[in-house]
Amino acid sequence: DKFSLGPCAERMSELLGQDVKLAPDCIGDDVAAIVADASEGDVIMLENTRFYAEETKNEPDFVEKLAAPFDLFVNDAFGTAHRAHASTEGVTEFLSPSVSGYLLAKELQYLDGAVRDGEKPMAAIVGGSKVSSKITVLNALLDKCDKIIVGGGMVFTFLKAKGLSVGTSLVEDDFVETAKEVMAKAETLGKEILLPSDIVCADAFSPDANTQTVSSDSIPDGWMGLDNGPQSTEEQKAFLADCKTVIMNGPMGVFEFEKFNKGTFGIVDILADITKGGAITIIGGGDSVAACEQSGKAGEMSHISTGGGASLELLEGKVLPGVAALDEKA
Repeated sequence: DKFSLGPCAERMSELLGQDVKLAPDCIGDDVAAIVADASEGDVIMLENTRFYAEETKNEPDFVEKLAAPFDLFVNDAFGTAHRAHASTEGVTEFLSPSVSGYLLAKELQYLDGAVRDGEKPMAAIVGGSKVSSKITVLNALLDKCDKIIVGGGMVFTFLKAKGLSVGTSLVEDDFVETAKEVMAKAETLGKEILLPSDIVCADAFSPDANTQTVSSDSIPDGWMGLDNGPQSTEEQKAFLADCKTVIMNGPMGVFEFEKFNKGTFGIVDILADITKGGAITIIGGGDSVAACEQSGKAGEMSHISTGGGASLELLEGKVLPGVAALDEKA
């Protein structure tokens, strides 16, 4: 029951101001009968396709059953467009036209279009805890952007790569060489990578830890960095001042803890200000979206992506199967 789309059907009824009927399944005779009985303008919601393992396996027999009662396909689920599943890619084999909805089109326009053809100078803000999960997107954005800001836990792998002491901060030792390669690549390409100059440190990973703000080259033993300091935020403001396109993917610190949210909220404020000045600002999914919403500035960005993994893969330059399967022209 907890995975049923019942609550979604209720909510959609409220939003549309009409009854939205939840089918008891997503395939089979009952579904076919409900669709056949529907009148012009009726809305039917199919039950969760992931109740079937065949959905994620994109199994042809299941796909054919799923598509059977329908005439055409509109995919507006950007958040799952990076998955080649029955309901995102498979059904396009049986339904024509297969086209995108307005949200999917907007996501592609911003995340793909702006990165490929965006106005320069272009900057990327890449944050989050691990270099390992962001290295592909970091390399891809380094090719396309003029400037990169690195923030979050991944900073300390970069600081260690520069030979600095990082106390008990999160470091991925396996990726120290990778960080060196990224910095060398930036130098070769003549591009700037901005790392924080000051760090808010804590004596424990806890919302009520003791804190001190120190220079990034003097993190004391036994202390861990959990946020940018105020000087870093000022430097980020100057760094982004002339940018016409900015993509943010990942927070600057542990913004879930109030003591360590100023770096992330600070950069969100900067983005809100440059958007007012005419820059295009794109928030690329996941924690960055949560940070914008918590700071109350979500409505002040040009575009906030609804995808997590899908945003990341698109920024990495990958082809999304759910998009590739759609018709070029309806």
